[in-house]
Amino acid sequence: MNKIVYVEDDPEVGALIAAYLGKHDIDVVLETRGDRAEETILRENPELVLLDIMLPGKDGMTLCRDLRGQWQGPIVLLTSLDSDMNHILSLEMGASDYILKTTPPAVLLARLRLHLRQSTVTARPAATASLTPHNALRFGTLSIDPVNRQVLLANEPVALSTADFDLLWELATHAGQIMDRDALLKNLRGVSYDGLDRSVDVAISRLRKKLLDSATEPYRIKTVRNKGYLFAPHAWDN
Repeated sequence: MNKIVYVEDDPEVGALIAAYLGKHDIDVVLETRGDRAEETILRENPELVLLDIMLPGKDGMTLCRDLRGQWQGPIVLLTSLDSDMNHILSLEMGASDYILKTTPPAVLLARLRLHLRQSTVTARPAATASLTPHNALRFGTLSIDPVNRQVLLANEPVALSTADFDLLWELATHAGQIMDRDALLKNLRGVSYDGLDRSVDVAISRLRKKLLDSATEPYRIKTVRNKGYLFAPHAWDN
């Protein structure tokens, strides 16, 4: 049974969602305060964290940002705030997903299972035991190790969230190829691009910043107008 920590200050909402997920083999540890959530999460060590935004003590956005410095599992925001700005901000803070409370329970369950599967595959010892260092991708001064999920740039470690690493790996394994938003969303989140979702653009911008790419004229992760993004394999030599 998977275990998640759900931070929700409304006891009725928390109990309903916990009961539904519990029927589908997800053990839910409920926490009602944002300022106690970090301690609970680090103590329980769940596979996934589910956060409301409006919380007493510390809001979900701030909690997500603070957690990313010490916990690298998937963080999903579950909120009633239907706002593009909040959606974008949550991804900037390191969230893996942003789901509205009006989402049907079956869809919520499917999206949580997707994140749990992705997290389990990357963390499972049996799946990585046979892998050796030569599985790392290297482009000049950039090294991407899928076993330890470690990125080095000029021999300096780059701190990436789970979602950031997955995006970089997807781009790097298709180096020299244009990846459109639809392909990236399908491969990373299992959803199709609806023409409005800007989460990929926000994530690319965040990734460029961490990899010291130019914000105004990116040359490492290039924007190909009206087509998508291209990871330039020869742009990491310096």
